[in-house]
Amino acid sequence: MSNSSWKRWEFLFIILYALAFFFVFIRWSLQLSHDHSRSLYGLRPGWMSNRLNDLSDAQWRNFRGNLPILTLVMCFFTFVANILRYHYCLKGRGMSFIWIILSLCYLSYLHEACVIFVLSIASANYFIVKTFARSPYYMSMLWIFNITFLILNRVYEGYSFSLFGGCLAFLDNYRGTFRWHICFNLVVLRMISYGCDYHWSNKLTHFDQKKHMLRCHFCSSGRTCYHVLQERSMQNDKYSFNMYVCYLTYAPLYIAGPIVSFNAFATQLDAPQKNYSVGQIAWYGLRWILSLLLMETVTHFFYYNAFAISGLWRQLSPFEVFIIGYGVLNFMWLKFFLIWRYFRFWSLIGGIETPENMPKCINNCYNLEGFWKNWHASFNKWLVRYMYIPLGGSQRKLLNVWVIFTFVAIWHDLEWKLLSWAWLTCLFFIPEILVKSSVNSFQLKCAAGMFIHRELSAIAGAVTITCLMFYAGCKPCWLCYRTIGHKLVDFTISSEGWNARSVCLVCIILCCNQAYVSHS
Repeated sequence: MSNSSWKRWEFLFIILYALAFFFVFIRWSLQLSHDHSRSLYGLRPGWMSNRLNDLSDAQWRNFRGNLPILTLVMCFFTFVANILRYHYCLKGRGMSFIWIILSLCYLSYLHEACVIFVLSIASANYFIVKTFARSPYYMSMLWIFNITFLILNRVYEGYSFSLFGGCLAFLDNYRGTFRWHICFNLVVLRMISYGCDYHWSNKLTHFDQKKHMLRCHFCSSGRTCYHVLQERSMQNDKYSFNMYVCYLTYAPLYIAGPIVSFNAFATQLDAPQKNYSVGQIAWYGLRWILSLLLMETVTHFFYYNAFAISGLWRQLSPFEVFIIGYGVLNFMWLKFFLIWRYFRFWSLIGGIETPENMPKCINNCYNLEGFWKNWHASFNKWLVRYMYIPLGGSQRKLLNVWVIFTFVAIWHDLEWKLLSWAWLTCLFFIPEILVKSSVNSFQLKCAAGMFIHRELSAIAGAVTITCLMFYAGCKPCWLCYRTIGHKLVDFTISSEGWNARSVCLVCIILCCNQAYVSHS
C-alpha cells in the first residue's frame, strides 16, 4: 500500500473514530444533565425547547444580561466617532480627543467617582515615563511602579475615598456598577506598553521593515501585519498625553481587551486599519452571532459548569468526571471566545485591529505551549514583547517561564492558589520544553522517524489535554485537596479509573494525531 493511500485510510479511520467519540460524549452529557438537573445550582428558565439554561457562570451571566445595552452603546459610540472622523478628516490627534470624551463618559458610568483613581495613577505613570525614560534605571522603575499598584489595588480592594480624608468619604457612595480595580489590570498592561514603546523609540531600532516584507506572507499581499504596526518607530509627538489617555481608556477594549501595543494603537488611530473590508467585518459579526447561538444551545442542553460549581462531580465515576471536565474546558473556551470577539468586533468597526485572542479552537491545541499561545493570544504577544524577549528570550527559556507565569498569576489576582497554579504550570512546561528541543534536534529525517515523532507528540498532547480537563472539572474546588486527592487516587488505582483513563487517552491521542497531521 502506497504512503498516500495509507494516509487516506488513516485519516478516514480517525474521522470515524472522532464521530463515534462525540456521539458517545453527547449522549452521555445529555443523560448526566437530565439525571442531575434538580440538584444543580445556577439553572434558570430558558427559551429553547422548554429547557433550563445553565447560567451558573457569573461572568457569562453578566455579559449575556448586559449585551443589549452594551450593543446600543457600541452602535452609538462607533457612529459618532466614524461620522466625525470622515466629516472633519480627523487624524490621530483629533480622534484621540473624540475617543477620550466618549470613553470617559463610558468610564463614568462604569466607575462613577472611581474614575479619579484611574486617571491619578495613569498620570503618575505618565510623569515617570516622560521624566526618567532616558535613565539607566528606567525599566526597573516602570515595572516596580506598575506591579506595586497592581498589588495595592487588590489589597485595598480599590481603596476607599475616606482613606484620603473625611471630606471625601461621601464619594464612596458613588463607586459605579463595575469595580474599577478589576478593569485596571488591563490598564496596567497598557501603561507598561506605553512606557516601553516610548523608551525604545528613543533608541536605534533593529527592525528591518524591508526584510520583514519579503519574509511575511501577510505583508507581501499588500496588507500590514500586527508585527509591523508595533515594531515600526513613531515620532515623539505621537507619545502625547492625550494619545496616552485615549489608549488607556479606549472604550471598545477597556473592559476585556484584546490587548494591543501602544505603537499599533496609535498608528491605527491615525490611519484606520485596511486589512478587513466592510464585508469581512460584517461576516465576522455574523459568525459571532452564530457562535452565540451555539453557546445558547450548549448551556440549554449541557450543564457542564453547573456540575463543576455544584460539587456534584465528587459523586460521579472517573469517566463521568472526564466528560464534565472536557465539557467545562470547551464551555470556558467558548465563553471567552464570545466575550473577546465581541469587543474585537467593536474595535474593528472603529478602525482599530487587535490580535485575535482565540485564533485556534481549544481542541486543536495538542501541547501546553500551543495551548498558552492560543488562549488569550493577545496577552501572550504582550508577554513575549515586554517580558520574554527583554529577559533573554529562548536562551533563558527555562528560567523565563517562572518569572512570566508568576507575573501572570499576580496579574490575574493576588491569591496563593493562583501562584500555586502558575508554578505547577511551569513544572509541566519544563519537561515539554526539554523533550521538544531534544526531539527536534535528533529527529530522524525518514518516514519511521517522522511517524515516531508524530505518535509521541500525540501522546504528549493527550496527557496535556487530560490534565487540563481534570483541572477544568475541579476548578471551583482548588482548596479541596483531600477530595481531589481521593479522586486522583480513584482515577489512578481503581479498575474503573484505569478503564476510563485508557478510553479517554486513546480518544484524545487520535484527535491529537489528526491535529498534528493537519498542522504539519
